[in-house]
Amino acid sequence: MSTQTSTPSPAGKTGFQLPKWAGSFGFQIIAALIVGLGLGLLAKYTGSTKASPNALGATLQTIGSSYVSLLQTAVVPLIFTAVVSSISNLRQVSNAAKLAWNTLLWFAITSLIAVLIGIGLGVLLQPGANTGISEEAKYSGKSGDWWAFLVGLFPKNFLGLGASSTVAESGAVTTSVSFNVLQILVIAIAVGVAALKVGKAAEPFLNLNASALAVIQKVLWWIIRIAPLGTVGLIGNAVAVYGWDTIGSLGKFTFAIYVGLALVIFAVYPILVRAHGLSVKQYFSGVWPAVQLAFVSRSSVGTLPLTQRVTERSLGVPRAYASFAVPLGATTKMDGCAAIYPAISAIFVAQFFGIQLDFTQYLLIALVSVLGSAATAGTTGAVVMLTLTLSTLGLPLAGVGLLLAIDPILDMGRTAVNVAGQALVPTIVAKRQGILDEQLYNAPRNGTPFVDDSFDAADAGTPAAASSDGTTTDTAPRHLEDAKA
Repeated sequence: MSTQTSTPSPAGKTGFQLPKWAGSFGFQIIAALIVGLGLGLLAKYTGSTKASPNALGATLQTIGSSYVSLLQTAVVPLIFTAVVSSISNLRQVSNAAKLAWNTLLWFAITSLIAVLIGIGLGVLLQPGANTGISEEAKYSGKSGDWWAFLVGLFPKNFLGLGASSTVAESGAVTTSVSFNVLQILVIAIAVGVAALKVGKAAEPFLNLNASALAVIQKVLWWIIRIAPLGTVGLIGNAVAVYGWDTIGSLGKFTFAIYVGLALVIFAVYPILVRAHGLSVKQYFSGVWPAVQLAFVSRSSVGTLPLTQRVTERSLGVPRAYASFAVPLGATTKMDGCAAIYPAISAIFVAQFFGIQLDFTQYLLIALVSVLGSAATAGTTGAVVMLTLTLSTLGLPLAGVGLLLAIDPILDMGRTAVNVAGQALVPTIVAKRQGILDEQLYNAPRNGTPFVDDSFDAADAGTPAAASSDGTTTDTAPRHLEDAKA
């Protein structure tokens, strides 16, 4: 009689275990996208509509809107503390002025490339011709113009906040509070520069600001951790409300936008990365967690903590410089919203209304897109950027109403490209200035940005070294002096 002996499992592990890749942030987001898509289609085909959602549709809408609300709650304190902190960090960098100038220059260069792609696609694909859409569509929202943009730079109060009240038919009064990111940015820059000028007396304030930033980022990090749940609600609600029939009437326009976005993120950015002697694969594996979160959240500012973390700890940009460039990019670097989208949309509107654009007007589209991208920071993003472009060209603002129906679908791709560019430019500038940690840039990834979660953004900073299993762990102090040229 033979006796069977069991072989002990390696490393003392027993039972079923998920593969390593299943625990990665990227896999969780992709899985949430699939689940959200399925639930959205189920809600749509069981009778859910935007005006009258069924139980499933209402649940998806609540989950999605609640997640966005969580992100937006932290926007005001995050922008203020991050920008003040970034300006104060630049005092530790010997070539701060040169870094700032090069950052703005590369913001403009990449925006110009993106808008030229948008113009080319608009002329080639003719998205506004033969759409079959009613010309009765109107746009009653806020119009963008240069004067309104300049006036909007001046804060109405210290926090850049505004309030509005609406009265329902029942007589109930609802008050909502809004914020102007552009005004908050202006306030934060002024306070940060003033703190530098004050000198030693401002040290307690800067220390308090740094502590507040660390707390805010920790809270935002918790919110980012539940992004897969928010993804299910956001994608599910988008599919349930808009479906594919809404996109159908603007199919050529949607196709043109996404082709432009794909060319920027999968062609232009890799070319720039490769031209600077860096690995394209490492760039995408490093930035991808932030790109995924941006796609589902549709918020560059909400994605800011994750964008900054991957820029520092995956792409190897020194913290002293990244803490300046990434927050600045989150409010002004918009290749998707302020370059590709307004260029193609303006051409769409002109073609729809039978207006012939000349060479001068194409130049104006490029100029507005490169110089006016900051206008998206203080308003409702790409919609007002589009009205700013149409106003400059003298095109009918009624054309904006034609595109509002599918704006959420387009905004996902636009925001993903925005965030990819916000991480790319600091990487390029750091490489050109000789301060990029290339050993960290080329280190293996494990697919999750949470592996070193025990280290806060406010810590002195440590470069991540690759371990044998592909994870990254912080090993040695990384001081701000590393950013010096």
